[in-house]
This record gives sequence, C-alpha cells and structure tokens, in this order.
Amino acid sequence: MKSLIAAVREQDEAARFLAGPGDFDLDRGDHVEEVHLASGAALKGFAGDGAGGTYFFCGEGGEERPILYADSEGGAALVAIGLPELLRLLLVTPWWQGCQAFTAEESRELAAEYLEDIPDLVARRDRAAAALGLDLPGQADVLARLQEVALGIGENFVLILTSEGYPYEPLFRN
Repeated sequence: MKSLIAAVREQDEAARFLAGPGDFDLDRGDHVEEVHLASGAALKGFAGDGAGGTYFFCGEGGEERPILYADSEGGAALVAIGLPELLRLLLVTPWWQGCQAFTAEESRELAAEYLEDIPDLVARRDRAAAALGLDLPGQADVLARLQEVALGIGENFVLILTSEGYPYEPLFRN
C-alpha cells in the first residue's frame, strides 16, 4: 500500500488544497528551534505551515503514529493519531486552529470566512479527498476528535524547547 505522503506528493489537486486552505506543506518539515518530547519518544518533523509551524510524527513507526503540531510562538498540541486523521482535519476544517471551543458554531463562522475567500472550497476539498481515497466525516465529528486527541491523549505528548528546558504552551485548554 502506497503511503499517504507519497499520494499527496503525486496528487496535484490534493497537494494544492492542502497547501492552500490547509496551510500544510510537506517541504517544510524543519522546526524553527530544537525541540524534543518530555517522554523521550522519537520526534520527526515532516511538514509545516506558512507561519513557521511544524507537524511532527511522535514515536516509532510509520504514518499511523500520533501527530503533534507546534507553532512558531511556543504553542503545541497533539492533533491527530495517524496521517489519515490529520488529513481529514485539514480537509474538513482547515481553520481548526481557530476552533478553541471545538463548537459547531465557531467552526461555521470560520467556514463562512473561508468560503467568502474561496467559494469553491467544498468542491476542491471533495476532489482532494477523493484523489487521496479518504472518506470525510462532518465538521462536528472532526472537531470532537480533535478535542479528544488534544485534551485527552495529548496530555502525554509534552513538547520541550531543548535549549531552555521549558514546555511549549498547550494550543487548547479545557
């Protein structure tokens, strides 16, 4: 079975959507500063965003590993368990970072802003998902899962700024 990273690289429309509204670029895997997980588990940057944030695979294994996102301002959160889950998050709610309360209302407001700028967002998203072979859940399901991962499982994934020994601040709070 082909990796999803390879599929994203091969599927131009999916890569463009993920780079555009998703702000996800596989060529930006280097973080702005040296970091490590408090647990000592392996940490590998594999993608980033335009603002200097980085997506990291945590632990050993392949694309099924937990994924932590760290922004360039000292915030971090576990955002998905495995690359398929991350890509669903980016496809369904590319505005996920603005959903601090994980509510449908908050997501609808942010979606309206995106749709104003990108009227064909839903059609582009659906084509990208089809190209990658991903079924897409609804926004409420995606946000509920983000909340479960970031505030539940994510407590065990603390990112440390290596040079200072300080933990990054959580991107989301209970």
